[in-house]
Amino acid sequence: MSELDTLPKLLRHNAAGHADDIALREKELGIWRSITWGAYEERTRAMALGLRALGVAAGDVVGLIGDNRPDWVMGEIAAHALGARSLGLYRDALDEEVAYLLDFAKASLVIAEDEEQVDKLLNVGDQLPGLRHIVYCDPRGMRKHDDARLVPLAEVLRLGEAAHEAAPGTWEMLVAATRAEDVAVLCTTSGTTARPKLAMLTGGAIVNHCRAYLQADPRAPTDEYVSVLPLPWIMEQIYVLGWGLLSRMKVNFVEEPETMMADMREIGPSFVLFAPRLWESIAAEVRARVLEASALKRWMFGLGMKLGLAAQARGRRSLLADVLLFRALRDRLGFTRLRSAATGGAALGPDTFRFFLAMGVPLRQLYGQTETLGAYTVHRPEDVDFDTVGVAFNSQVEISIDQPDHNGVGEILTKHPHMFSGYLGMAENPDLRDGWLHSGDAGYFNGAGHLVVIDRIKDIAVTSRGDRFSPQYIENKLKFSPYVAEAVVLGDGRPGLAALLCIRFPIVSKWAERSRIAFTTYTDLSGRPEVLRLMAEEVRKVNTTLPPAQQVQRFVLLYKELDADDEELTRTRKVRRGVINQKYGEIIEAMYRGDANIPVDTTIAFQDGTRQRVRTTLQVVEA
Repeated sequence: MSELDTLPKLLRHNAAGHADDIALREKELGIWRSITWGAYEERTRAMALGLRALGVAAGDVVGLIGDNRPDWVMGEIAAHALGARSLGLYRDALDEEVAYLLDFAKASLVIAEDEEQVDKLLNVGDQLPGLRHIVYCDPRGMRKHDDARLVPLAEVLRLGEAAHEAAPGTWEMLVAATRAEDVAVLCTTSGTTARPKLAMLTGGAIVNHCRAYLQADPRAPTDEYVSVLPLPWIMEQIYVLGWGLLSRMKVNFVEEPETMMADMREIGPSFVLFAPRLWESIAAEVRARVLEASALKRWMFGLGMKLGLAAQARGRRSLLADVLLFRALRDRLGFTRLRSAATGGAALGPDTFRFFLAMGVPLRQLYGQTETLGAYTVHRPEDVDFDTVGVAFNSQVEISIDQPDHNGVGEILTKHPHMFSGYLGMAENPDLRDGWLHSGDAGYFNGAGHLVVIDRIKDIAVTSRGDRFSPQYIENKLKFSPYVAEAVVLGDGRPGLAALLCIRFPIVSKWAERSRIAFTTYTDLSGRPEVLRLMAEEVRKVNTTLPPAQQVQRFVLLYKELDADDEELTRTRKVRRGVINQKYGEIIEAMYRGDANIPVDTTIAFQDGTRQRVRTTLQVVEA
């Protein structure tokens, strides 16, 4: 329906025709609370009219920060209904990041979930002269604050309800006035090389791209989706808002990130979208539990995986493996009712992909960018290839390989009718030329017409001996190990490959306890000789699957986990290689110099502001 071209119009339409149907659920104090389409619209209406009473108007920017909650979604749609632009901020963003983004966007109001997020805003208040109001949803702990900008959400809702009683037709008037061509969302790019840019997305582009997406991967009101990826990320925007409003699938919000798996099992979603880091974490946890199991159970798991992989290679599912193992395992993970599962945002290693396909999880890969409103390729259910990211949604999506080499590898270019409208504050779009988005990714089309993404062009490396390699590909193979949380492969312009590894602390610590290895901290555990031997064996296993020129020759275990707060990772958990090379430059030089031991004396800063001095010696392990 062409007139339903903005998110507020879709909400109004759904509430009018399906008022009593469940739209959202949120787990609160251990109980699932359902929100109907009618209640969804009523609360959004009250928020919109309340924000209007506070002075929010067309062209303003409304920031949102906190966990994934119904009030976030309603607040975003409320802002759009006023002609304002929404700007989602990652819940774990540091004060300086929050200040930069809000100041750059000139946000006039922020909807913050709780005291933790409010404190960030108050800490940088003097850097945000244009911020007029801070609306907080959770009043706990707020009594000690007396900043004049603070407004409880309950007061916003009261203002909105009063405005509706005084002029009942205002909401319908506002919704009808929303225009498809107006910018509705400011979406942060991943920022792997610098500060994130703000991509401007119109309401019409979001709705129309989601319609095209749903034609390739249909959803219905009977579908259940659990929202676990951060709402500032473009793909979660597409699913929770775009898909949720267009298909009327039920969107569920977990109580806390720590309860995600248990909450998801209670819902039994029909569809999930996880980032590669989460799929890797689940696979690692499963494999770690297997290692703790009895010899019989380990044998059964090995047999089940063997049967599952063999059946998957033929495009089938092993009934015997399902009965023996995978049906119960999928139930434990909350995957019993899954009809579709997706991964996107970064490359998922083929070993991890194979692992879930063998388990009977209908996993598919997506590919896209913030600027293209998220994904524009997907595997068709009957045509899944874990080495590729599938094919374009439809004929409107054009994909080209720019300046291909003799193997057909070049930069991936894309264009379709529903792209972003440019970057906020930038007169020219350096990545958009003649309507084509230059992705910065290297790729090619395989014989079946699937797009294969190799790595970022700037990250494809060549050793001093002339051997080309993709660090990301090798890193993903290393992270299939249940013991490896993060890996950074080095070797560009060097005589061979080396790696910086981070242990997966929860699993390695359990392994150490079972092995009666005493330790105190992450740093202490990562330096234990037994752990070094364990990790060396994992690296050797990966090396046997790689050509000699791409094998990791040596590695060190870092004394800390890589952290987005230290700018080592983006908020979507992608490695910032420039930061790594600079921050750990002395360690890298020592590894290639041939040092057997590398002394470290540094300070680690924690999110709560405390600092800790670390003095240790890293051992260089020859793989």
